[in-house]
Amino acid sequence: MRVFLLRHGQTPSNVAGLLDTGPPGPALTRLGERQAAALPGAFAERPMDALVVSNLERTRLTAAPLAHSFGLDPVTLEGFREVEAGDLEMSSDREAHHAYLATVFAWARGDLERRVPGGPDGHTFLGRFDRSLAEIASRGWDDVAVVSHGAAIRSWASARVRGADLEMIERTPLANTGLVAIEGDPDSGWHLVDWSSRPLGGAHLTMPVPDDPTGDAVEA
Repeated sequence: MRVFLLRHGQTPSNVAGLLDTGPPGPALTRLGERQAAALPGAFAERPMDALVVSNLERTRLTAAPLAHSFGLDPVTLEGFREVEAGDLEMSSDREAHHAYLATVFAWARGDLERRVPGGPDGHTFLGRFDRSLAEIASRGWDDVAVVSHGAAIRSWASARVRGADLEMIERTPLANTGLVAIEGDPDSGWHLVDWSSRPLGGAHLTMPVPDDPTGDAVEA
């Protein structure tokens, strides 16, 4: 089974540097809409049996052009939502960003008891993401695109995917509509096929954002 984990298109909160993780969440910027519109072309040579989104609006809007192109009805699985920011929700300062990202990457190092202030610990987050992937696998699909979120994808992949380089993932931002492709299943595990940090539709869809809290690098 192959799963394409896609970060959603750019939102106003990404641009403003806000830890905006609650439902329903913001819509897309104009750049985010262009990033989403480029996805059907990027997937033109790839098979797709199903399209899955989180319960946050930005993933549904990002998936809409793919859904139209492939004739698919997106399936919503709440477990793919962003890592909840808890007490840090809607924060824009660097200290909050660092506390959030340092926590989600600590889980990959085995510190599953560590908790986002007022938010989940590693057991809770990884468990819900794992269960959503198990739900996908149970449906018998071979090739699935999942539109999820920056910190969620990076944290889960660094903890669960063989071949994923945690230090690289911490240092390298994942742009909106960046792609992490994995193969495997919940029983035998997952291994990395591809990690594309730039927008899947091309580098021309990248707009540097100084403080994109769920897609940025972890500061030392």
